[in-house]
Amino acid sequence: MHLPKAELHLHIEGTLEPELAFALAERNGVALPYATTDELRAAYEFEDLQSFLDLYYALMAVLRTEEDFAELVDAYLTRAAAQGVRHAEIFFDPQAHTARGVPIGTVIEGIGRALERSEEKHGVSTQLIMCFLRDLSAEAALDTLESAKPYLHRISAIGLDSAEVGHPPAKFRAVYEEATALGLRKVAHAGEEGPPEYIREALDILRVERVDHGLRCLEDPELVARLVADRVPLTLCPLSNVRLRTVDTLKDHPLPEMMAAGLLCTVNSDDPAYFGGYAGDNFDAVRDALALDREQLRTLARNSFEAAFLDHDEERRARYLSEVEAYAFD
Repeated sequence: MHLPKAELHLHIEGTLEPELAFALAERNGVALPYATTDELRAAYEFEDLQSFLDLYYALMAVLRTEEDFAELVDAYLTRAAAQGVRHAEIFFDPQAHTARGVPIGTVIEGIGRALERSEEKHGVSTQLIMCFLRDLSAEAALDTLESAKPYLHRISAIGLDSAEVGHPPAKFRAVYEEATALGLRKVAHAGEEGPPEYIREALDILRVERVDHGLRCLEDPELVARLVADRVPLTLCPLSNVRLRTVDTLKDHPLPEMMAAGLLCTVNSDDPAYFGGYAGDNFDAVRDALALDREQLRTLARNSFEAAFLDHDEERRARYLSEVEAYAFD
């Protein structure tokens, strides 16, 4: 669907398509445990979040150089632009790369090189969000933030991702306080597999401005009322939820219920190479499975720009919103 939209929940490492993974593996002399791209794609059947993460981190071994990261970003932006994405706020996981010997500067400069030319080449404005792996220590997150300080001109916000259960947001209070002092915006994954209390902690302790996922807020009516009253955006990822068994089928997805409750929902692709579709594919999928009408789809697109970190450029936000209003559905 070419409806203009912002993508606010996208892990750049999760855009590594099998074809590019094999090309980078050959270029960098990395042996993959799969003989063909078809064999690799067949491995994209996951039982839960952890089974996905195991493959996700294993495939990152092919990313070694600035050129690799720039090529990965450019491939994502090409696909995103073709599906109506006008603005993308992109997550990356520096600890997953530094742990295997890739300097953080290589990661950030490679990604940044592609983002610098995104608007001219793809017509997509961008921001970069540095995520901390919540299954690692709070001290490791602080060390990562410290090592990123020479590159903060490229980073707009911080986030929190990876295995959620057993790793509450409160664990990362110190690094979020430090990021606040540095002027960075704040988001966090909460309420995907973790309980509603994780969403409360993200809001109250980490002081996040957006909640990534947030599905399980529906279990707590008081929390829903708070999210509605405060207009806290939720960055939902429908195809991801199905692939990771958070919901059984797309027809079971609570998106219509969430919208009816007044929650500020957005639709995003999460890790599209692994979960079966990019931003426009997710819009198509929820339209078909949940019988969303055109105005509901327009609302989701409008929400995405309202939730974007474009406070420094309200003229741009207004321009994007006018594109949403002017869009003519087929």
